[in-house]
Amino acid sequence: MKKFVLIPDSFKGTLSSSQICQIMQDRIAKFFPDALVKSIPVADGGEGSVDCFLTALGGEKVYVNCKNPYFEDMQGYYGLINNGQTAVIEMAVCAGLPMVEDRKNPLKTTTYGVGELMLDAVNKGVKKIIVGLGGSCTNDLGCGVASACGVKFIDKDGKAFVPTGGSLKGVYDFDISSIDPKLKGVEIQVMCDINNPPCGERGASKVFAPQKGADPEMVEFLDDGVKHICDLVNDKLGVDLSNLSGGGAAGAMGAGMVAFFGAKLDMGIDIVLNTVSFDKVISDADLIFTGEGKIDSQSLSGKVVIGVARKAKQQGVPVIAVVGGADGELSLAYEQGVSAIFAINKMPQDFSISRNFSKENLTFTMDNILRTLKI
Repeated sequence: MKKFVLIPDSFKGTLSSSQICQIMQDRIAKFFPDALVKSIPVADGGEGSVDCFLTALGGEKVYVNCKNPYFEDMQGYYGLINNGQTAVIEMAVCAGLPMVEDRKNPLKTTTYGVGELMLDAVNKGVKKIIVGLGGSCTNDLGCGVASACGVKFIDKDGKAFVPTGGSLKGVYDFDISSIDPKLKGVEIQVMCDINNPPCGERGASKVFAPQKGADPEMVEFLDDGVKHICDLVNDKLGVDLSNLSGGGAAGAMGAGMVAFFGAKLDMGIDIVLNTVSFDKVISDADLIFTGEGKIDSQSLSGKVVIGVARKAKQQGVPVIAVVGGADGELSLAYEQGVSAIFAINKMPQDFSISRNFSKENLTFTMDNILRTLKI
């Protein structure tokens, strides 16, 4: 009996990783009806991360009353896995860009709700928190998260306040000793798939704030604010965030998680693979199917396909990458452990057209791969 492991990323804008797993599983059942199939849908830390972990490992989705990006009441959620010992939180649940719609303004938005989710999780006794960064509408360096968890930010008049992107420069001092004691001893791991630092030309404000509603003048103001907090953290805690790889993720929340919580930033796929015990899962596998919307030179720096391939190569398990498109020199992908790459698009069409046929094209491609395997 053959064993197939399915571990694709989403095809952004077309198919979720769970949908891709379902299509792959359906086609495998047609050609190899007796096969054992293990599905591990993957998300990069953004929307869908909680559901992916729950699908792969089982667990519970916990709903919590918290604040949205404008400090308004909402219902957020997180996932509990590993018998309630680990919480998985998507920051985008309560600080995501789609939530603000026509109210984009990174001067005023907050990550406060994310901290409320974290506190609820530690009150339930979790020993580890995985926080996914991605798709944010914020630029507050995670000061909102820290505030919700008890860190005190002080203005020049000695008054405590919750900083947003537009008021970071108004932070005169902060007190980390007031953080909720239940967080002490809890491991915090952050899923981060970019390497941008918090500030500067490649920082959170200059690279990502324009898509959150910032004009050029606002971008400079936001960047000055982030730099101010980085300098303050360095002075008070001796932690240099200025060139922290991944610190610019989610409006520099990556940097804030390191500074205020001692969190560890890791590539999202590495966290996923370790959490689902991937080495054990593939130890008796015959073939792995992975994939992402587009494989290119950026993918080779450690996205889903390459992360999976590296692990599989160590155990000699072949890997087929089924992708929306492929671009550039991909020989490194094969060197890293990818056995073959198949792009699903049948016709030379613009993405605006082909995206409407992703389900049909993926089905067609899987059928042809599996027909070949049957020969």
